[in-house]
Amino acid sequence: MITLPQQKLDLLLDRHAMLERELSTGLGADAYVKLSREFSELGPVVDAIKAYRAADRELADLQALIDDPSSDSEMRKLAENEKSALQERKEQLAQKIRLALLPKDAMDDHSAILEIRAGTGGDEAALFAGDLFRMYERYAAKQGWKTEILSLSEGTKGGFKEIVASVQGRGVFAKLKFESGVHRVQRVPDTEASGRIHTSAATVAVLPEVEDVDIDINENDLKIDTMRAQGAGGQHVNKTESAIRITHLPSGIVIFVQEERSQHKNKAKAMTMLRAKLYDQQRSKLDAERAAERRGQIGSGDRSERIRTYNFPQGRVTDHRINLTLHKLPQVMEGEALGEIIDALVTEHQAELLAAEGAT
Repeated sequence: MITLPQQKLDLLLDRHAMLERELSTGLGADAYVKLSREFSELGPVVDAIKAYRAADRELADLQALIDDPSSDSEMRKLAENEKSALQERKEQLAQKIRLALLPKDAMDDHSAILEIRAGTGGDEAALFAGDLFRMYERYAAKQGWKTEILSLSEGTKGGFKEIVASVQGRGVFAKLKFESGVHRVQRVPDTEASGRIHTSAATVAVLPEVEDVDIDINENDLKIDTMRAQGAGGQHVNKTESAIRITHLPSGIVIFVQEERSQHKNKAKAMTMLRAKLYDQQRSKLDAERAAERRGQIGSGDRSERIRTYNFPQGRVTDHRINLTLHKLPQVMEGEALGEIIDALVTEHQAELLAAEGAT
């Protein structure tokens, strides 16, 4: 039987009621948006708490009826049957509440920066990187998220040597953070005359998109260069110096963006990417410091580790972290069945957090 921290549940109910009162007063626009978001987030868990406590009261009434010697046998039997079903519902509600109370990543609600780079495998790796990007783009569209390319370098035979995109929406990082790692593909390339299966790879990195308030950047630490944007084969895309290269001197991080014709827009994109990189650097340092004390979260580990294999001849996808295999490769690449893998990773992550909570 799951036991819940009743005092914490009382605090959540009180907070929800207070937010409801505050929202009915004449708040400014910024305060209203902030409080209404918190009110909305608390809604599902508050509903579950109320349902859980209602079930608990109903169970107590049923038990009283069962224990009452004046109750006839038929009434007792009906009460016993109802008690069993109600007890099961109460346990389900308790599990839902327990999951809602788990500590959340501070960046889970944020949008994300998605970086995909071709690894070993030459032209085939670049083609696979392109396939991965389209998979995420389709998955994002199904979630109602918006994808915007920040920078790219095309492969000689298609696909991308590297592509960086912003995925905008609520809770993007919470889902996509589990995609960081090495993705391996096994298939017969179109250029392979003998029909031999090739293995190639691409790396995926997912960083939370952060705002100025999340990471402080000193302008004096930046070296900003402008230049003409370059196209394939070296020809100039435009005749103005719209391309931007930002070097963050303390960290050595270099960001280059030339996708827009406007220097101002390219600089804004470059700063978005730089903030994400710096935040991820800080986050990785903290993860390394904590690694000796507890296991890291799924997706925050070594990105050199292979996490998933896409086997085209067998039509299967295997996620090696949770030993999950789906024989739905076309649906995964279309972004349709990718959610099944991500949801399984989220569930496994929650189980690990619950186990760690139980151990403490």
